[in-house]
Amino acid sequence: MNGPSHHTLPKTTHLVIKLVQQYAATKSIAGTKQLHAFIITSGPLFTHLRSSLIRAYGSSGHVSNVRILFDEMSERSSFLYNTVMKMYAQNGASHDSLKMFLGMLRLGEYNPDNYTYPIVIKACTDLAWRKLGIALHGRVLITGFDMDTFVGNCLIAMYMNFGEVKAARKVFDAMWEHSVVSWNTLMSGYFKNAYAKEALVVFDWMLKSGVEPDCASVVSVLPACGYLKEIEMGRMIHELVASGPLGKNIAAWNALVDMYVKCGSVNEARLVFDRMSERDVVTWTSMINGYALNGDVRNALGLFQLMQFEGIRPNSLTIGSLLSACSSLYYLKHGRSLHAWTIKQNLECEVIVETALIDMYAKCNLVKLSFRVFARTSKKKTVPWNAILAGYVRNGLAREAVELFRQMLVEVVEPNDATLNSLLPAYAILADLQQAMNIHCYLIRYGFLSVVEVSTGLIDIYSKCGSLESAHKMFSEIPIKDKDIVVWSVIIAGYGMHGHGETAVSLFKEMVQSGVQPNEVTFTSALHACSHGGLLDEGLDLFKFMLENHQTCSRADHYTCIVDLLGRAGRLDEAYDLIRTMPLKPTHAVWGALLGACVIHGNVELGEVAAKWLFELEPENPGNYVLLSKLYAAVRRWKDAENLRDVMDEKGLRKAPAHSLVEVRNI
Repeated sequence: MNGPSHHTLPKTTHLVIKLVQQYAATKSIAGTKQLHAFIITSGPLFTHLRSSLIRAYGSSGHVSNVRILFDEMSERSSFLYNTVMKMYAQNGASHDSLKMFLGMLRLGEYNPDNYTYPIVIKACTDLAWRKLGIALHGRVLITGFDMDTFVGNCLIAMYMNFGEVKAARKVFDAMWEHSVVSWNTLMSGYFKNAYAKEALVVFDWMLKSGVEPDCASVVSVLPACGYLKEIEMGRMIHELVASGPLGKNIAAWNALVDMYVKCGSVNEARLVFDRMSERDVVTWTSMINGYALNGDVRNALGLFQLMQFEGIRPNSLTIGSLLSACSSLYYLKHGRSLHAWTIKQNLECEVIVETALIDMYAKCNLVKLSFRVFARTSKKKTVPWNAILAGYVRNGLAREAVELFRQMLVEVVEPNDATLNSLLPAYAILADLQQAMNIHCYLIRYGFLSVVEVSTGLIDIYSKCGSLESAHKMFSEIPIKDKDIVVWSVIIAGYGMHGHGETAVSLFKEMVQSGVQPNEVTFTSALHACSHGGLLDEGLDLFKFMLENHQTCSRADHYTCIVDLLGRAGRLDEAYDLIRTMPLKPTHAVWGALLGACVIHGNVELGEVAAKWLFELEPENPGNYVLLSKLYAAVRRWKDAENLRDVMDEKGLRKAPAHSLVEVRNI
């Protein structure tokens, strides 16, 4: 007799079931195939085990066999549909998962349950199918599954991924019962959508509601603490982790290290790091990144060596942090050594490493090496293009950057917001109105102007081109709620550089009235506008306002502007008194402003004082010698003027001649 006898059937069935479960758990495709062959040769005796076989194939990701088995089955169930849909979703075939769900609905024989909806909602999230996701939410409400916590959690995650924070919050508020996952999903969603404060509020609410946070709660809230520099709350969470079962989880400790790093407290981060009984690559990378962010390259490199000594292999993120730390000529030798190490370890082709290398060499003014690294990339990813564009602009190669952007479009690499933020300063350097209008058209056509940073870049370009009307039109089109400090600073600087000081001051006042707090850059722009336009009273009022209300913003540049203003007005003694009493060390620009004013008004005594400091601060700058020489000549001290010229000749100093550039098109 073929196949097992009736006496051995129960025993064989039990063995087959155990094997199916074992192969599903171990994801053994070879064992599953052997069992499948046995079931086929056994005839109809084990047909009822096909659903178990589907689960075994599904766990190992063998999609084609699962579908064949599913299609052959005459009797199915909601559970079986869920199994196959889940397998599709887990193997990156979310589209097929949704297709099967719609087929299930069309047949009408099997109803979706509280396990079905989370699978298909997640599939919509993965595909970013917002309309279908909202339709699924509607079905959930109609069928009453909105009260299921698991379904509610998936809906919160979906809306957060779509950026619809209010809709996610409505789902959370409507839920009868919140699990710790519900709170975690809401917290992480708030943070990912740039609502860091709300994430902290939710965590506090969660604790007051008596919900015990888990490791995911800590990992969700600590990045918000780091982002907001809320170190006190971070320390409270640290105590929570250290005093309870959360301390057994390395992910919680890693999040603490990262939080202290982001808050700028590297010493506390190191204390946590040193006390950890277990460390993984994330721990080491977070600590290395902390040192790198704080400019402590020596400690970062030391940890890199110690990490390898302890048997932890650095990853691309580790190398990226180290390379960014070596982005100066002083540490270039270490950066090149790291480059060699990445080649040996086959990490050079990782996008993070490629980008960091391009950036490092560009910041060290080695653009040729930067481009050589870029040339070896696949040129299919956007990030390396962004890095080389930024590198070109940083090194003053504006035309080359624009040309490279055109090549990027020819290569059909899709630019993103970061691409435009890297590129637009090149157009500002060129100050070519025709090219500015061309890039403006491109930004409109591809929808980039909705991004405030991009609009700000375009305002700066038009300002540099002298087209203040276009700049102001762009500024006016930005909604008032979206106008940040950078936008205001750019438009104020634009009017200031073209001598429209009164308009610049008026815009500054309008900004303060709108509730935007000025920073050091805004004050520099406004004070420079007053200096450039000769608005003495307005400049002094603005300076007084800064010292009284925003003292932490004061910088040497602000004092330079006021010295220049007072100097132009002939109030040289007041300018000198300001320099002597300023809380900051006077820079060459401050003394330069005083010397320039002394030349205008023929004040040799103060001019010589200013020049003495300038010769000490900038011994190789010929402009300072020329200015003092002009001052001597203005008061007919020809011998002193001649002596200064001789000093310049002895030191080999020559003033670079000025030049103008006229671009002629189509020639």
